[in-house]
Amino acid sequence: MPSGAHLSSSTQVANLLRLFQIPQISYASTSAKLSDKSRYDYFARTVPPDFYQAKAMAEILRFFNWTYVSTVASEGDYGETGIEAFEQEARMRNICIATSEKVGRSMNKKTYDGVVRALLQKPNARVVVLFTRSEDARELLAAAQRANMSFTWVASDGWGALESVVAGSEAVAEGAITIELAAYPIKEFAAYFRNLNPYNNSRNPWFREFWEQKFRCSFHTQDCSRYSLKTGKFEPESKITFVVNAVYAMAHSLHNMHQALCPNTTKLCDAMKPVNGKRFYKDFMLNVNFDAPFRPADTKSVVRFDRYGDGIGRYNIFNYRRMDGRYQYQKVGYWAEGLILNTSLIPWAETSIPVSQCSDPCKKNEIKSMQPGDICCWICIPCQPYEYLLDEFTCMDCGLGYWPNETLNGCYELPQEYIRWKDMWAIGPVTISCLGFISTLFVFGVFMKNNDTPIVKASGRELCYILLTGVLMCYSMTFIFIAKPSTEVCTLRRLGLGTSFAVCYSALLTKTNRIARIFSGVKEGVQRPRFISPTSQVVICMALISCQLIIVIIWLLVETPGTGKETEPDKRYIVTLKCNNRDSNMLISLTYNVLLIVLCTVYAFKTRKCPENFNEAKFIGFTMYTTCIIWLAFLPIFYVTSSDYRVQTTTMCISVSLSGTVVLGCLFTPKLHIILFQPQKNVASHRVGTTRFSVAAASSSQSHGSASQYVPTVCNGREVVDSTTSSL
Repeated sequence: MPSGAHLSSSTQVANLLRLFQIPQISYASTSAKLSDKSRYDYFARTVPPDFYQAKAMAEILRFFNWTYVSTVASEGDYGETGIEAFEQEARMRNICIATSEKVGRSMNKKTYDGVVRALLQKPNARVVVLFTRSEDARELLAAAQRANMSFTWVASDGWGALESVVAGSEAVAEGAITIELAAYPIKEFAAYFRNLNPYNNSRNPWFREFWEQKFRCSFHTQDCSRYSLKTGKFEPESKITFVVNAVYAMAHSLHNMHQALCPNTTKLCDAMKPVNGKRFYKDFMLNVNFDAPFRPADTKSVVRFDRYGDGIGRYNIFNYRRMDGRYQYQKVGYWAEGLILNTSLIPWAETSIPVSQCSDPCKKNEIKSMQPGDICCWICIPCQPYEYLLDEFTCMDCGLGYWPNETLNGCYELPQEYIRWKDMWAIGPVTISCLGFISTLFVFGVFMKNNDTPIVKASGRELCYILLTGVLMCYSMTFIFIAKPSTEVCTLRRLGLGTSFAVCYSALLTKTNRIARIFSGVKEGVQRPRFISPTSQVVICMALISCQLIIVIIWLLVETPGTGKETEPDKRYIVTLKCNNRDSNMLISLTYNVLLIVLCTVYAFKTRKCPENFNEAKFIGFTMYTTCIIWLAFLPIFYVTSSDYRVQTTTMCISVSLSGTVVLGCLFTPKLHIILFQPQKNVASHRVGTTRFSVAAASSSQSHGSASQYVPTVCNGREVVDSTTSSL
């Protein structure tokens, strides 16, 4: 049997009928409680339960990104269970409730005004969700109008498309989105109802009472027959559709049962006698499925029940707006298991959608710092430039050598900075090295061509060749330092820098030590000094070089060579590709070279009083003094320029090249000048003069014999030559 609209009557009837196992179909009761089959196991309805419209309302909020809203519910099962279902759907969509208010039947104007004031306490919640009866919605709109405040209302079918709710409060209600059960007018019912009167509708015992109330007449004192329903405004209840569907559903259920149990007769049969209400409800009523009667030709509507006895959720969505000078409801969408909205029919959706959020959306490079216990209120915190968004709550460092992409959802590898061959920082040092390289090779060639001449022999040609090799290595270091860092290049840098200096200054130290010992022996009149032969000199020089090689090898074992990436704290977007050795270790590896330079300088200073015609000591002195100046400037500059790898590398290359240039210029240019431009001086001669050296040598020769005495030989009065050297 069909039942009435209100929850109270439906539940009472349902509780009564279930005692006798009598199925019931409701046409208007929408409470979610009636879906509980443990209590209402013979209840069905052609209208959907309220949790469907709660779901539809939540989807509308999510569609417009309204994530922070207030709610108002009517006291009682309709409002309380409806708003509870809405809040559950809202939580699933990350929609927060700013404040929840209730209104009741016993409330007066001041109480409704208090509800509006409570809504105003949450100014960011500009959207208010109503799950109220029509009279409560009307009073709430009136209170908002008295407060001169407007909200964006989203209302359930308690408001629906009723004109009585907005009467007198049209301006405050403008823009509201309301939901109403999807129904359509039944013209046949309207025609039938308008033709009714107390005389042709005797089957309804309450119709005469309705007639007297509507036309304010009395059948006892006056004639009511002169009135007619055909005159005046007639607006049928929107739920008429569901009443018709409920009646037809019951009829289809009985018809299907009769066909199943009595297939060969149009009358009742014995097979129907044992059928109880439980079987009828489960086997026939819940399996009803037919097209709704009297529906418009352009619409589709199926009447059926789910396993809980609920009808299909279908709702029309309206926007209350001002159009053509008057306020009216405009259908803007539809909900049936999914939301369909035509925003072009909503005025504010085309211009500026109202904002109802606790916090403004964070910018592209910001994350949300959530407030405790609230998923809709947050503080936006900017990420660092080198961080990307792991999620909307977390900034993640890209790491050295990487930078966030434009969308901040990942990182990309930064191009590595290092000196290129075409850079101005490289062109200068490379040019100097190339010129020095060519000059050194030229000197090498000249010396080899004049290998047996007195000037080359007198210079200690073995040490000269070693020295020139060291100069070549110094110039070569520029190309190694300019090359792109790699494990091999970094190894060569460590190995080559200290070794090239060691080759130069070991040869110079051997040479200055030899000169100092020779002239010291001459002055004292002693026998020929030991280890001044070419072979001895080469062995001593190689031993000194080996010390530097041992130091470098130990360094390579302790700190494995390789490359690394460096970024400045305030410029992490610049990645410098460098060797992984520390600057301090680089300078420590040169400590041995500093010792060689100091010893060379000491010996150069000791031999400064050699005969005025012995210019070798002077040139060595010039070389070492200049070298000391270069190194005294180079070491602090190397540390000061560590903040800029380009300046540091360029300074290093130029300093190393200058060290080689000083050796090449001060030591070999004078000899090269004699060989090329004064060949007449490139002859061997024994000088016997009156100098104190020659006198000492002569007297020593007379007293001790030539076999045991050592007499230095000069080349044209300029270069010292060991007697053994001249014979090589």
